[in-house]
Parts: sequence; C-alpha cells; structure tokens
Amino acid sequence: MKKFLLVAGFLMGLSAPDLYAQGNNYVQDYTKYEGLALTPPMGWNSWNKFACNIDEKLIREIADVMVSSGMKDAGYQYINLDDCWHGERDSLGFIHPDAKRFPSGMKALADYIHSKGLKIGLYSDAGSQTCGGRPGSRGYEFQDALTYAKWGVDYLKYDWCNTEGLKAEGAYKTIAAALKRAGRPMVLSICEWGNDEPWKWGPAVGHLWRTTGDIFNCFDCVEDHGTWKSFGVMQILDKQKGLRQYAGPGHWNDPDMLEVGNGMVVNEDRAHFAMWAMIAAPLVAGNDLRSMSATTLQILTNKDVIAVNQDSLGIQGFQYREKDKLEIWFKPLQDGDWAVCFLNRNDIGQQVNFDWSKEVVDDSLSKRKIEIGGRGYTLRNLWTKKVAGTTKKAFKAVVPPHDVLMFRLSKN
Repeated sequence: MKKFLLVAGFLMGLSAPDLYAQGNNYVQDYTKYEGLALTPPMGWNSWNKFACNIDEKLIREIADVMVSSGMKDAGYQYINLDDCWHGERDSLGFIHPDAKRFPSGMKALADYIHSKGLKIGLYSDAGSQTCGGRPGSRGYEFQDALTYAKWGVDYLKYDWCNTEGLKAEGAYKTIAAALKRAGRPMVLSICEWGNDEPWKWGPAVGHLWRTTGDIFNCFDCVEDHGTWKSFGVMQILDKQKGLRQYAGPGHWNDPDMLEVGNGMVVNEDRAHFAMWAMIAAPLVAGNDLRSMSATTLQILTNKDVIAVNQDSLGIQGFQYREKDKLEIWFKPLQDGDWAVCFLNRNDIGQQVNFDWSKEVVDDSLSKRKIEIGGRGYTLRNLWTKKVAGTTKKAFKAVVPPHDVLMFRLSKN
C-alpha cells in the first residue's frame, strides 16, 4: 500500500505535459529512411538461380564478377542474399548466420562486398519462419535490425510466409521502426506479394513492394504448385495494370526479380529486360553471373536501356495501345525525351505501321504530351544503337516473335 501511495503521489505531482512526455518515450517512427532508392534499385539476388544453396564462397565470387564483368559500372550495386543464410538464435534471441555455410561470419562478408564498392542485402520474414523454414523475425524485429546494422547491411528484403494472424501494414511498419531505431539506413523491400495492396500504404513504409507472386523463367505461362502459383514474365507484366500512379523516386512497384539468363531464349530475355526498364522496375539480376553468356551480359549491361529505367523523372511507363498481342508502350523521360517500346507477344512476327502525325500520346500522370509539330523527334534504337529515322515519317518495321523494338525519342 505504501508503495502504491508513493507512486500515486509521484504521478499527481506531474503536469499533463509531463505525463504526455512519459508516454512519448515509447512512440515509434514507422517510416522508412528517406533519400534511398531514388531510382529503382539495381543488383543481384541469389534466389532465382540458387534458392537455398548459398554460401560465402558463392557470394564472394558473385561480388567479384559483378565488378569484373562491368555490371557494377553499368549501375548494379546490391549483392542480396535471399532465404537460407540463417543459422540459429542464441540464448538472448540474436540471429546468427549458418556457421557451416558462412564460417567467416556475416560482418566479414559485408566488409568484403563493401571493399568492392558494392552493397549487401539480406532476407528475413515477418512471420515465425522464413519461406525456407529458417528463423523468421516475428517477435525479434528490433534485435534483428540491430544485428543487421552491426553487420553493415544496406538492404533488407522482408517476406510474408508463416504470418498467421498478422496484418501486413502493421508488420511492415514494425520492421521499418526497428530499422530506424537501429540507426543504419537500409532499403526496405516489402515482399508481401501484393495481397494487401501494399502500393497504398507502402510508400511511407518501404522503398519498393512486390506487386505479385513469384516470377519464374517462362515468357508466357503459369506454374501451378497446388497451394500457390508462379508466373511467367507476361503474366507478371499484366498484373502491373493500374499501379503506375503509386511509383516514383524512393517508392517503386516491384514485379519481382529478373530471369534474364535463366533459360529463356535471347529474344525473350531482351523483351523481359526492356519491359522491366519501361515500367521502372527494380533491376535485380537472378542468374549465375559466373557462367553467363556474352549475350546475357550484353542484355544486362545495355546502358541505354538501363538509362530508361534509371531516369530521374521516375515515371513508370504505360501501355498506349494493344492489338493482336502487339503492344505499344511509352515512358516519359527527363529533358522532354520519351522511350517507346513495341512488344510482340505473338509466336510470329508482327508488322508495325505507326504514323506519328496521326497519334496523340498524352500522359495525364506526368502531364506530358508528345507533340510532333516542328522538327519532331529522332528515334534511336536502344538495342542496335542506331538512329532509326525521325517522327516526320511513319515508323514501319516487323517485330520478331516474343521480342521488342525499343527506341528513345529525342527532340531534334
């Protein structure tokens, strides 16, 4: 009773502002770090090619090739370890990497990646276990964030398996608050698969958010796993409809990682990469960089296509027209330029006959319009690197099957 009276007396002696301040000690900042991912993130992730079969030797080798191949110079910077790097939690609940696969520890691996002028990303999950059955972050969010900060992590992909009873927005706000409290700026990749419309609440919480389920290396098909499905490139592209208004510098729609170099034919890889550039998607390679072909490297390091993706205006492209599986896409760029992409989803070549003088390309989102008057625009083919005429004449060409023709339009 005496203890109760002492506490009561103490509280009665506090003014209302004092009491309010006491409560404010526990208020969290549920927002992301600002100033990161001002253009779509570029890097590499282990999952599409290696799944759980990763170790520190592989990651070091990938980092080496990222530099030696020219990918770093082309703009790629993140080396992201996906699921299954985890070991066990210690008696205090702190996570450790798998000691057999990462014997040098994660701090040493991060230091190695940083020494190459690159950045490191890790993976965790909002649930009790990751999708691969490793320890998830549920209930350990602040400990995990502190650990990642101590290791020097720059990017966190946060998945959504085994999340029974959780609400996505709240769960991702918790990890955002934990990262803020840990004190090291990290890109937060929301991997909630688009189930809870993360584009509506994600911009304040993370830097990118998955809009769909997982991609797999097929141009136009669906893989049914029974309780869930993987989607081909075209199926993923179709699911982006209606989302472009949510994207911009520091907050991006994420249609999942690239499958370039993982088994599709070259024209399909080229179309895949071009369309991810057109829709301002993160460019996260998912192939084995150590053994990729010269053609795969050429696609992944096409600086003209990458420039469309990384354009500082940050406007996601849009489908202008579609007929008989031939689609025409436009993307407004800085300095009055535009990107245009003719995508052929057919199994046979398709003829294009696009008369610029009869078209009105008016984008209400960016408040930009292509006006053909005066000297018009010069068309530069971003794959052949050659000038392909101007908008003074109608554009006529054949788009090969499962392929693209992609141009940058610049004012004369």
